[in-house]
Amino acid sequence: MLATLNPDVEVSVHPGELSEEFLTAFQVVVLTESPLEEQLRIGDICHTKGICFIVADAKGLAGQLFCDFGDHFVVHDPVEGDPLCATVQHISQGNPGIVTCTGADVNRGHHFSDGDLVMFSDVEGMVELNGHEPCPVRVLDAFRLEIGDTSTFSPYRGGGRVLEVRPHQEHSHEPLRQALAMPRIQARSSTELLRSRSLHAAFRALHAFCQERDRLPRPRAPVSSLPATSHSQLVPPTALPLPLCPQEDAERVLELARELGTALGPVDEGVVRAFASVSAGELCPVASFIGALAAQEAMKAITGKFMPLDQWFYFDALECLAVEGAAGLMPEDCTPRGSRYDGQIAVFGADFQEELGRQKYFVVGAGAIGCELLKNFAMMGLAAGPGGDITVTDMDTVAHSNLHRQLLFRAADVAKPKAEVAAAAVQLMNPDIRVTAHQAQLGPGTEQLFGDTFFQQLDGVVSALDTLTARAYLESCCIRSRTALLDTGTEGARGSVLAMVPPLSRPLEPGSDPTDGSFPVCTLRFFPSAIEHTLQWARDEFEGLFQLPAESMNRFLGELPEEPARWEGLAVPEQVRRSLEERPRDWGDCVRWARRHWQLCYHNSIVQLLHDVPPSHETSPGVPFWSGDRRCPHPLTFDPGNDTHLAYVEAAAHLLAHTYRLPSCGDRAATQDVLCHMVLPPFVPQDRRYVPTAEGMEEVEETLEPGQLLELVQELAQWKQELGGDTEMMDPIHYDKDDDLHVSFITAASNLRAENYGIPPADRLTSQHIAGRIVPAIITTTAAVAALACLEVYKLVWRCRDLRCYRNSNLFLSQCLLLRVQPLPASTYWYRGKEWSCWDRLEVRAIGEDGQAMMVQELLAWLQEEHGWTVTKLLRGSTMLYDGEEDKEMRAWQQAQRLSDGMERSAEPQQLELQYVCAGDELEDACPPLLCTLP
Repeated sequence: MLATLNPDVEVSVHPGELSEEFLTAFQVVVLTESPLEEQLRIGDICHTKGICFIVADAKGLAGQLFCDFGDHFVVHDPVEGDPLCATVQHISQGNPGIVTCTGADVNRGHHFSDGDLVMFSDVEGMVELNGHEPCPVRVLDAFRLEIGDTSTFSPYRGGGRVLEVRPHQEHSHEPLRQALAMPRIQARSSTELLRSRSLHAAFRALHAFCQERDRLPRPRAPVSSLPATSHSQLVPPTALPLPLCPQEDAERVLELARELGTALGPVDEGVVRAFASVSAGELCPVASFIGALAAQEAMKAITGKFMPLDQWFYFDALECLAVEGAAGLMPEDCTPRGSRYDGQIAVFGADFQEELGRQKYFVVGAGAIGCELLKNFAMMGLAAGPGGDITVTDMDTVAHSNLHRQLLFRAADVAKPKAEVAAAAVQLMNPDIRVTAHQAQLGPGTEQLFGDTFFQQLDGVVSALDTLTARAYLESCCIRSRTALLDTGTEGARGSVLAMVPPLSRPLEPGSDPTDGSFPVCTLRFFPSAIEHTLQWARDEFEGLFQLPAESMNRFLGELPEEPARWEGLAVPEQVRRSLEERPRDWGDCVRWARRHWQLCYHNSIVQLLHDVPPSHETSPGVPFWSGDRRCPHPLTFDPGNDTHLAYVEAAAHLLAHTYRLPSCGDRAATQDVLCHMVLPPFVPQDRRYVPTAEGMEEVEETLEPGQLLELVQELAQWKQELGGDTEMMDPIHYDKDDDLHVSFITAASNLRAENYGIPPADRLTSQHIAGRIVPAIITTTAAVAALACLEVYKLVWRCRDLRCYRNSNLFLSQCLLLRVQPLPASTYWYRGKEWSCWDRLEVRAIGEDGQAMMVQELLAWLQEEHGWTVTKLLRGSTMLYDGEEDKEMRAWQQAQRLSDGMERSAEPQQLELQYVCAGDELEDACPPLLCTLP
């Protein structure tokens, strides 16, 4: 199974002893569920031989992680994210010198911090800075940095980039034998440190208990008042009651913990007892979480990227034991049943396992997090019993780039619907699980499939979406139906889980819009200064060449009258005119078009620009135009032997052939032959072709000669007839970040543009990520986030009504840091002398005596009778249903209308949310929503 995940990774099984001779062949050794004696022996060998050593263990609701990377472990890149980079606008001569700069985005600033080390490149004039040793900066403001003495340097003339330099760091780790006695544990508070030290002692005591009695402690026993604060969570440690394990086993584990933990101070007895009470259990989410952290530490050991753990990490979710129902479990509830779920039954009992099987859940998204969630649900037995069901939807299909982090997919699944493949994969893992897959995008267009009735019958929803728009829509559905929602997300080594539990917690806050990668048009067209600019320009080129013209052509031809008599005077869009004029007949025409477009973009347009604004141009006396963010460009000369030049022509020709439905040619020699026989006329720049504007420059559009329109329409009609009358004459190409040809064009187009402006090029992978606006995703983060979400699912299955048991989580794997906090309680407000929760609403079955939707008058009467409120305005969205300020005749007409008037008929009852204003509401800030159920 493991080998099938990636055929390029060699996987072998070693049945023999882990001897010193065997271990020396490895760079990293990871031990899981290993006896302490074996951990110590192998830890000594690894430390002596310079082998990075990791211990990962999970017992019940707690986990342990230990790292020893040796005495002199070098971290090459300690911080997550790319090094900071900014464009230089000016550098003063002085002691200290002042650097004025901006970021890649206009007006964004530099984002450097005091003490950051920087280097300079491409500086004109003050060339002494180029390649100079890294120097520290002092931040003056968002745009100015103070550096060292520049008073003896040459005067600054223009250009330049300032780049952050991250120095290597060296870390020293103690071997396990020493670290066990005096552990270095990451903790943010004394409370957190006490809990982690108690877990450290508890794990050691558990090893001693197992050696002494050759078994784990028996699960469960009577309830005692014990703390339930899990690792890194900001909740008072004595807030919740937790159960005990059988007295003999529990007291023996506690006694051993006291003996082993004396050097570290007193242990939290409640934590140790709770840990022991479920240590015989095995939970998929806890194992997944600890495994994900261990895998990330192994990656740190191999790559030297990110800060390694120093040296112990402890995690627990013992708050799961404090929920009503779990707290009263007895040993007989948790005894083995000979079931695949015995490890989970040992923690939560057999009745809980049956309840898990009855759950109805909705997983939105079958990508990286969605795959991990579904895998965990299958292992947990969620929806694996009578009445249970998991609905999963994802509109995407499997791509090659998904295979490195979406474990349910294989190479043979590429181009298949993600949801269907994922559902089939987890049903192989657990044949009892019930999964319904849809290839549909959640939104207003799929309300017939995922409407109010669908959401109301769910036990919970888990979001694995990657856009704020989709998340906001899903949240609105869950808020309207008052369905619990777990929102998950990752970005690189960071991840989060947010719990929305009606009516306990506050609804989720809408996410802030991330940077969308858009830049001013003048920057993209004339003044790029960073690779992000040229990549966005290349994306715009792709859309403007291979998508929009084809869409415009198809739209125009779909509306073109059949009768020639109606053609005269018909306006032809500019894009349609150009598509017709540039229409290729064969592969050679496609190559020639691509070559001409190369000449236009990378030579002619640059020559024209420099003709209009020469390199010596000054905006005012002594102030050069080409300075700061404005990098002076230079034209390129086409070279058929240049790989980038040829890659651009080939990719553009293939894409053009596709849009015109022509066969392509993969023979590079044939393409080069066409290029060698091409002779382009020399370009002569025109005066005042470009007109300066406030935003930069604007191109003067050419106009058509009178009479050309009719001729073009006739030619289009003939082309349409040649294709058999098919209105879809061209194939628009939408950019796909996973399509090799699309990425090839974007990469070549961007790097050629970067060469024009002296911007360092980007490799294919970097170009793919930036142009595709791909949020970095790694499987360690997605696995950890899905595991944390599943721990919250346990509480929802218990139907826990104590908000103190729930956790919002923020994870930073680059630092091995986990922050878990209680969700905010539901907010309240006052309306008409009464306190209302944000979840409260007025609900009415708005069906009249005739079985049809209520009339407005009936609803107004209901509000008056039930609440004593006199409604002066009633609205459905922006539609005014009733306005008390209208004249008597209009009010009577409004009152006689039905609530459903103007709405589309639905096969199922509809929930209509109305807004209203009552007499005397002038001083009220808010009012409870009014939900009407229509027939």
